[in-house]
Amino acid sequence: MSDEPVIFKSHKPFVLESGAVLPELTIAYHTYGTLNADRSNVVWVCHALTANSDVADWWPHTVEKGAFLDPEKWYVVCANILGSHYGTTGPLHVNPENGKPYYDKFPQFTIRDMVGVHRLLANQLGIAGIHALVGSSVGGFQAVEWAALEPERFGRLVLIATDAKASPWTIAVDETQRMAIKADPTFGEERDDAGLAGLAAARAIGLLTYRGPEGYNLSQQDAADAPDDAPHRACTYQRYQGEKLIRRYNAYSYVAILDAFDTHDVGRGRGGVEKALAAVKCPALVVGITTDIIFTVPEMKRLADLLPNARYREIASPFGHDGFLVEYKQLNEILTPFINGQ
Repeated sequence: MSDEPVIFKSHKPFVLESGAVLPELTIAYHTYGTLNADRSNVVWVCHALTANSDVADWWPHTVEKGAFLDPEKWYVVCANILGSHYGTTGPLHVNPENGKPYYDKFPQFTIRDMVGVHRLLANQLGIAGIHALVGSSVGGFQAVEWAALEPERFGRLVLIATDAKASPWTIAVDETQRMAIKADPTFGEERDDAGLAGLAAARAIGLLTYRGPEGYNLSQQDAADAPDDAPHRACTYQRYQGEKLIRRYNAYSYVAILDAFDTHDVGRGRGGVEKALAAVKCPALVVGITTDIIFTVPEMKRLADLLPNARYREIASPFGHDGFLVEYKQLNEILTPFINGQ
């Protein structure tokens, strides 16, 4: 990360949906810009799977003048998610009850638990109303859950490449990645670097769904003059991306967050998805990506249809799900007017 996060530590027990209790809770977060006098200029960003709370680090050209997260206009907040590797309580944290890291004994948590952490931090910061809530991918899971839980808290809602419920397809992708990690014989050992070979393989599997065939065929073609015995560019790319992740992440957090991903269902306990979304009355913008094979265009349009006051917009990109990270110009053109209230 480019800058260190701010750390908030709660010494009160945090009760998870499962009934398990975290004796204490650490939350890492970043803010950008200045909170105005009436605290009405907050834009809260929920981040995805292996990202961190430093939005400017992982979302290029969004936290800058004229962009939809313009720090001269908005007070942008992003909290690192529960279970992550970047400061918030997770598997590598020490369990104060026994003085040892949790590792694979970290209690099961859900998307709603992640939202509970966001709510705790927002209240601690004295933020009641939030002008806009923004979430993409797994961040969108958090955003739609939070909006359904506290619809009166938000003035606007932005959901990018996400859904109201984890689908069998996305759960199957997660399970395939978990299988790769758990096939590594070191996974389960009580050390920070356990399961890293499996994590590298899982990342390579995940990338296939993030980019899709069009993205790979566009960017990973072998050079016409490449020697016959040269490794395929697509192969070296997969290995590079796996190695890149294991230099910055751990297998226990990855598995724990995938498990939480699969719990996502905004309609659970609320009479179903349609009824839960019907309670979200604020203006909403749902953004799909033309080649996304994780959250497809028809699914995104259905999500927009189920929100009472939503519009659907689309990013044209050959880079699949990762289009929300790559096509920042299109994203700024779509989101800036909406965030600004137009």
